[in-house]
Amino acid sequence: MSQKVYIGMAGFGTVGQGVYRVLERNAEVICRRCVKSPEIKTIVCRHTDRARKLLPNSVFVSDDPIVIAKDPEISIAIEVMGGIEPARSFILEALKNGKDVVTANKALLATHGKEIFEAANSYGRSVFFEAAVAGGIPIIKALREGLAANQISKVQGLLNGTCNYILSSMHESPVSFEKALTTAQKLGFAEADPTFDIEGLDTAHKLTILTSLAFGGALTLEPKYVTGITSVTATDIAIVKKLGFAIKLLAQTELKDNSIDYRVAPTLLEKSSLLAQVSGAMNAVEVESDAVGKTFYYGAGAGGDATASAVLADVIDCLRGHQSQFVSNPSKEALSFTPLSEQTSRFYVRVQSTVIEQYLKEIESVFKHNGITTDEVYTDEQTAVFFTHPCKKGELDQALEQISQLNSTEITIRTFFIAD
Repeated sequence: MSQKVYIGMAGFGTVGQGVYRVLERNAEVICRRCVKSPEIKTIVCRHTDRARKLLPNSVFVSDDPIVIAKDPEISIAIEVMGGIEPARSFILEALKNGKDVVTANKALLATHGKEIFEAANSYGRSVFFEAAVAGGIPIIKALREGLAANQISKVQGLLNGTCNYILSSMHESPVSFEKALTTAQKLGFAEADPTFDIEGLDTAHKLTILTSLAFGGALTLEPKYVTGITSVTATDIAIVKKLGFAIKLLAQTELKDNSIDYRVAPTLLEKSSLLAQVSGAMNAVEVESDAVGKTFYYGAGAGGDATASAVLADVIDCLRGHQSQFVSNPSKEALSFTPLSEQTSRFYVRVQSTVIEQYLKEIESVFKHNGITTDEVYTDEQTAVFFTHPCKKGELDQALEQISQLNSTEITIRTFFIAD
């Protein structure tokens, strides 16, 4: 007979209900795979009356997370509440009381990961977090285990289903960003307040975790490296489609000369690339490493059952006696970021004016004066689009400021990164 192991879970929203549902449905197969029988003993949530209607009497329901942390029968604490507090305090208290922790909380790990993992180390416990990045895609396990013998040079991907759904919709039909967002909200692909998603912060939290795993060392989220998708227009989408590209919210972290190029930004990808072909609310991650080369990971990045799959995979690892650390060396000094102004890339530049032809020679002169080589790839009555050769973003920003000063009331400028 398999050994019973009790679990306490804080949070019973979409993900928490998914965890309970998948565990109940697949209890037999999970038991076979880890030779133990995990059982949820306690669930903590805000809406206790609603939870009690959905759960059997055998599950204790409370609104106080401390009951999980203090229960000596509970071995594993699952945190799927989200947010910083009370999630942070709950995890620290659970670790202090000898429990291993499974969390899906990317925001918490991106901002307090060092503190949490130092606490886990001091108490001899583990914190598992596969569900914190890309939902059901096992990218954490791939970086920590499957690619452990590799020197990783680059990780890039589409890490937010809301943004990918909106941009995919704009590519499929000529709709504005605002209309695509409204449709996404009606269909449940975007929150009522989508700011955290569309401004790129959700993606940045996930990229922060991947950067720490890929390159080692402690890392803190830097919002100045993050640009959301609100600046993407139907005009830009129509132009890049004609040029054989797609615009995606690309999360990218790359090790260059002992410094890390880290950014989240709308980026042009060639239509033939795998990432450009990821549509709807799906997620994808591409990793470049020295031994295996490029590897690609694709799947559902959100949703109750998809995220529950990752949470329960961590539970199984925990039951098998595996250990989990955030980075290869948690005490390592903070990683060094390349300032955004010093990062080198090709760029898409769209200059708009009702009299664009009057300014073309001056625009080309400004680029040349700043040492930027460009190709003029598209023009119409009011628009000129340039692709720059590789240059530093700071150099481009300086040139664009000078171009805007040619006539600040006549000229508008839009620019995006172009992926390698």
